[in-house]
Amino acid sequence: MIKFLLTGLWRDRSRSLMPVLVVAIGVMLTVWMHAYITGFMGDTIEMNAKFSHGHVKVMSKAYAENMDLLPIDLALVDVSHLKATLKEANPDMEWAARIQFGGLIDVPDENGETRSQGPSIGFGIDLLSPDSKEADRMNITNSIVRGKLPAQAGEVLLSEHFARKLEAEIGEAVTLISTDMNGSMIMYNFIVSGTVSFGVEIMDRGSVIADIEDVRAALNMPDAAGEILGFFGEGFYENERAVAMSNAYNAKNALSEDEFSPVMKSLSQQGSMGQYVQMAEVWSLYISLIFIFAMSLVLWNAGLLGGLRRYGEIGIRLAMGEEKGHVYRSMIYESIFIGIAGSVVGTAIGLFLAWLIQTYGIDISGMMEGASMMMPTVIRARITPVDFYIGFIPGVVSTVIGTMLSGIGIYKRQTARLFKELEA
Repeated sequence: MIKFLLTGLWRDRSRSLMPVLVVAIGVMLTVWMHAYITGFMGDTIEMNAKFSHGHVKVMSKAYAENMDLLPIDLALVDVSHLKATLKEANPDMEWAARIQFGGLIDVPDENGETRSQGPSIGFGIDLLSPDSKEADRMNITNSIVRGKLPAQAGEVLLSEHFARKLEAEIGEAVTLISTDMNGSMIMYNFIVSGTVSFGVEIMDRGSVIADIEDVRAALNMPDAAGEILGFFGEGFYENERAVAMSNAYNAKNALSEDEFSPVMKSLSQQGSMGQYVQMAEVWSLYISLIFIFAMSLVLWNAGLLGGLRRYGEIGIRLAMGEEKGHVYRSMIYESIFIGIAGSVVGTAIGLFLAWLIQTYGIDISGMMEGASMMMPTVIRARITPVDFYIGFIPGVVSTVIGTMLSGIGIYKRQTARLFKELEA
């Protein structure tokens, strides 16, 4: 019977082509929208993780209480040993020590006098180690506008906007004026090796990026760091896993009263990121469910109308003596085949469109001017395992339900009235 129905659907395109196309379009939109929402929500989280928060972050207790102030006087010490301990306990994670600091960048003229000066936010990251992934993680290599990455000690990167404001040129010396780990005023000279533009105003406004060893030397922080960021090997933030890891780590150090003892916080436990992570999870689910429900109604109605249009065919089959139950079951089987075929085609097209957006993205940099929150300027979709089957919910289930509802009328048909319908 199944072979007979499949052959009939294949040969009679009027019964299969349009329904399959309708199902395919609905499924395609469902899959594409889910991948798009997942990618957009996740990209903002990942950008904040890579630039500032990490998936988890280890700090001293005192630093954690004042992390918005970037208090380097409360930084972690003996960082090499601490990183080794973290790596041993969590070998599947990547750990990176960083120093965030504030200060003034002074650009001297030919006489050594101040030519221009401006406030900056500095990042000390591992740029010179051959096995470091920090430059790729922060997308520094692809963000170079002029010059090059620091290749030796004493070189620094400035944001392009900041460099042009200060009229600092590649190869010129600039002076960092700040306070060191002990609270003393320091002045340290760097050579500008290049400029960068991340496309995020909060980063491009006045960023300074140098190798962490240079920053340690400038701020008198030997083997110290403000924070150690941890990243999951898969590259995507998992809130439940991060929270569980942080709670387990802090439970081991709960008895210590030393304000410089390390504590771990997940991304969702840092500042306002917890609200955004929660919002991303909830709204991603809500938007996906609403879209699935809307597509389900469309495909439900499509199946219902398709069944109603076949009442003439159904009448002939009943007049020829075919059982009502057999006609009803055959229509349901046909709708299952149509739903599966349309869902497969729609899922394939939806995944292809999602892959294009995931690979090439949609540039929204023009909309992000003046933004104070760190958000991606290129929106990308993210294909997850859910996208491979989520389209079958509206594609198959809704189509079958619509056919079932329309087929109920079969049992209300009276054979005595069929001849009048056929004559008409």
